[in-house]
Amino acid sequence: MDVLSDVLAVLRTGRPFAARFSHTAPFSDQRRSHANGFGVQIMVRGGAFVTTEDRRVIELAEGDVLVVPRGSTHSIVADSLSTPPGPECDGAGPAGLILRSAHDPAATHVMVCLAYAMAPGRTHPLLAAMPDFTVIPADPAARPELAGAITMLESELRAERGGGDTLVPALLDAVLMYLLRAVLEGNARHCGFDGWAAALADRSIGAALQAIHAEPARQWSVSSLGEVAGLSRSAFSRRFTELVGQPPLGYLTSWRLTLAARMLSDTDAPLATVARQVGYASEFAFAAAFKRDFGQAPGRFRKQTPACEPAVPAFEREPVPV
Repeated sequence: MDVLSDVLAVLRTGRPFAARFSHTAPFSDQRRSHANGFGVQIMVRGGAFVTTEDRRVIELAEGDVLVVPRGSTHSIVADSLSTPPGPECDGAGPAGLILRSAHDPAATHVMVCLAYAMAPGRTHPLLAAMPDFTVIPADPAARPELAGAITMLESELRAERGGGDTLVPALLDAVLMYLLRAVLEGNARHCGFDGWAAALADRSIGAALQAIHAEPARQWSVSSLGEVAGLSRSAFSRRFTELVGQPPLGYLTSWRLTLAARMLSDTDAPLATVARQVGYASEFAFAAAFKRDFGQAPGRFRKQTPACEPAVPAFEREPVPV
């Protein structure tokens, strides 16, 4: 698995959700903060303004995509910023973010809203580097795969058809990956993602990251990772830290413990097994490192963290009027 896929597969938890909203202007939707939510708003029809808690205004044109990696509070408003606040889209249900679908051919505005639950209390430098709001401008000619995936997803959310329970989660994953590719390739506004984009594109540092993710339990050293990168120990350490934002062994430790946290949440594997599979020679050394990073012992973390739901569960849908 490549680095980008690996990071998202491990950090993402629970079931993904999607909704298709139809509106007639003027309107003002309030989106409440969800600390562990990764949200996406797609302007399928019409344009709007996004207003943030710190009173910034972001303009969205038809076809633009807004990425909200930490579920920050915001409002989506059309046609005027003076439109009175409308209903709050809570997005929280007993199993995570709720799904609501609507269909109105005469609507002036149509949005597709996507949400993922991310691992609580844990992030990754790749996602942490993203600002609270990032816009990917509409450009079907430059990003035909993204445009195609969005079109297919919006179509699935408009009508009940056989196979939707399989197609919708798969299309959600595809849209998310294409969006992150667009951000990493520099095709976004309001984004300071240069370090990680450069790290993944850099032949040397990209090779080292791939090696860490392919074999996290291997007894890596700065020298051995430098050999993978084709750089001297000092040159490798300097370039890795500059681009990734952490020293090589600091990143390795953080990634190992992220994997361990997912194993503790998802499996009943003994602590000694978890320790071994993420590169620790003893359960004691693993427990000490885990407590330093997470603030609690692995066993206590396991008891307090609910098991994740299946990666591709049945997709719940409310009836859609046609």
